[in-house]
Amino acid sequence: MHISKSRFYTILFVIVLFLQLYLPSFKANLFIQVGMVALYFLIEKITITESFLIKTIPVLLLLLLGFAGTLIHKYEVYNIIKDIFHFLKPVLGLLVGYLFYKKINNFSYFIKTIILCGFASAVLHFIILMATADLFSGSVERIREFGKDNFLELFAVFFLLYYKKFYQETLFSSVLKRKAILIVLLVSNILYFSRTMIVVAIILFLSIEGHTILTKKAIRFLAVFTLLIMLFYVFLFSVKIERDKPGMQAFLYKIKIAPAEIFKTKIDRENHKDLWDHWRGYEVKRAFALMKDNPSSFVFGTGYGSLVNLKFYAPLTGEKNGIKYISELHNGYMYVFYKTGALGIIILLIFFTMLYRTVYFNQKDKKFVTLFISAIGLIYLFTTLTITGIYNGRDVIIFILGAFLYFERKTNFQKEISE
Repeated sequence: MHISKSRFYTILFVIVLFLQLYLPSFKANLFIQVGMVALYFLIEKITITESFLIKTIPVLLLLLLGFAGTLIHKYEVYNIIKDIFHFLKPVLGLLVGYLFYKKINNFSYFIKTIILCGFASAVLHFIILMATADLFSGSVERIREFGKDNFLELFAVFFLLYYKKFYQETLFSSVLKRKAILIVLLVSNILYFSRTMIVVAIILFLSIEGHTILTKKAIRFLAVFTLLIMLFYVFLFSVKIERDKPGMQAFLYKIKIAPAEIFKTKIDRENHKDLWDHWRGYEVKRAFALMKDNPSSFVFGTGYGSLVNLKFYAPLTGEKNGIKYISELHNGYMYVFYKTGALGIIILLIFFTMLYRTVYFNQKDKKFVTLFISAIGLIYLFTTLTITGIYNGRDVIIFILGAFLYFERKTNFQKEISE
């Protein structure tokens, strides 16, 4: 049976997305992605645009910069290789999205694939919830236990909502089918009860509506929006919200402590409530303390293989006695700073800025693409602070970005969409 290249690479792309979400082994996912990219290099002629190379230079530089600290210090080989794999991950993600859709070469097909994958993921989410959680228990924690977040589903919602607005054509012939997919996606997204997903949804909405392009109108809108957020937090701190209460109280409590969870570093390690409510801040505190012992690390980082000493055995991985040394941090900025120093932070911010600035390029036929690339830059600017951004082991946005970077520079773009 003959399979077209378009279908072949679509199948591979879908496999990568679902494994990234549902296969818990980071190493297995990485080896599969390396294998798929290697297979592409073996059977296809490699041509990469200058624009794509420019956009990926920062993540390549970060990958190389991590070796600087490793050359200065001595670490275990296993930990060095593990860190290299983590910094290699975004490079592979960009290549998979870019190279595969270079062969598929159909933008509307790409958008529809993401929507259908998001829908399938939402259905699976419902099945998992019905099998493992009591939806009527009122416990947000029980509902979230098997689904922390899912950006594939979130992007699928926005693709479904905005594609017709930009291209005046529908992806699904049946209005009923479109509405059914949309409802399933919306309900599933809500049931993740994810603070990060809420912020990412806001960023996507503001970006696609043009409010992140710095004009006087956008600045006024963002000022009002910021004021509303501040008033919301004033409300949260003015009412009593208990930590261990079931239902929405627990979720609102997590929203309430979100800023302190990231930035507070004065933490009583013996007070478990204080420690776990501000765990991200504690990780940052320990990493920064260790960097002070090696002044050169502020410039080049501590390098691949370096670990953060938590000073106690924390129950983080399910191991009986817990772990005392960790390699990864929730705060991606501190993670990059710890491994690659100030140079790494500068390079990372350049990468995000390059993505964000895409929105200012006047490409009427590709406005949908440039708006989403710009939004992804802003999304990573935020998620790097909370869930390690591009270095998150479950991140699927990087694959979507890789495909967008191909279509950003594709010629005869509008004609292809309408075919």
